[in-house]
Amino acid sequence: MPRPASGFNPPIVTASGRPPMNQLEQLKAFTTVVADTGNFKQLAQFTPQDATTNPSLILKAVQSPDYVHLLENTVAAFKTDALDLIVDQVLVAFGLEILKVVPGRVSTEVDARLSFDTVGTLARARRIMALYEAAGIPRDRVLIKIAATWEGIQAARELEREGIHCNLTLLFSFCQAVACGESGIQLISPFVGRIYDWYKKSAGSQWDEAANAGVNDPGVKSVAAIYNYFKKQGINTEVMGASFRNIGQIQALAGCDLLTISPDLLAQLQASDAPLAKALDADAAKALDLPKVSFNEAAFRFALNQDAMATEKLAEGIRLFAADAGKLDQMIESLR
Repeated sequence: MPRPASGFNPPIVTASGRPPMNQLEQLKAFTTVVADTGNFKQLAQFTPQDATTNPSLILKAVQSPDYVHLLENTVAAFKTDALDLIVDQVLVAFGLEILKVVPGRVSTEVDARLSFDTVGTLARARRIMALYEAAGIPRDRVLIKIAATWEGIQAARELEREGIHCNLTLLFSFCQAVACGESGIQLISPFVGRIYDWYKKSAGSQWDEAANAGVNDPGVKSVAAIYNYFKKQGINTEVMGASFRNIGQIQALAGCDLLTISPDLLAQLQASDAPLAKALDADAAKALDLPKVSFNEAAFRFALNQDAMATEKLAEGIRLFAADAGKLDQMIESLR
């Protein structure tokens, strides 16, 4: 069974009893804040509970003078190993550095090129976890990130049975979320900003930014619907909103189990002293009329097919992460 969300942050108040002065502190009173970055040197100033990475963030980090030594040292130490093992060693090397800064969990992603390969995903996930455990990190401090394809969800279901907790990513649709919840997945990362991007691009000149802001943002509405359904149905899977384009989207999801936020947006929240209200509430969700639904493989694939936005963004996300994984491969090969 999934465990409760780690690192609950109790409400923060000043000595006078007033709310804290900045919005990041206010947000931490009812949402676990997660840093979305491979730049672990930035983490300390925002004191997040957890941190997430992805292939694009790692690729960007290893090209920085601050972190290239991690890549070079890891390749030098394992240069006679298979390429895919060296890649996992690099990912874990970053994860280990991040875990020195955050008190909670780090999410480390399985190669996106395995997104439709359940067996391959299982093998890589088990190996990544074994590398962390060999370094002395317990399982409850690591989440294995896997794309929320049908094959990825089945792999994650098995991993959860083995006590390896997962973070299902590239999640854009209600059917993906429900399938994850039914599979006992620890955590899902529904993407706010990429949903927003799709609808804005689709509307073109007809897009009304003001009318689609805040609670009316299509990405915000998607995450809120998933959160409310999970709380109504008593599903323990943690909901972590991800991929934000502006702090308005974050503010509209305050109260979500977790939110993973880039350093730039964390800084904007930290710089604002405007009041921040709780937007999502588990008790309120339990009073909603939200009937239970279920998806077998056929129903899942059809529902996903019927959602043009989710179909396109899932495919695009896998392609982008796969491309960056290929670039990381090339960097490693050039060093050995």
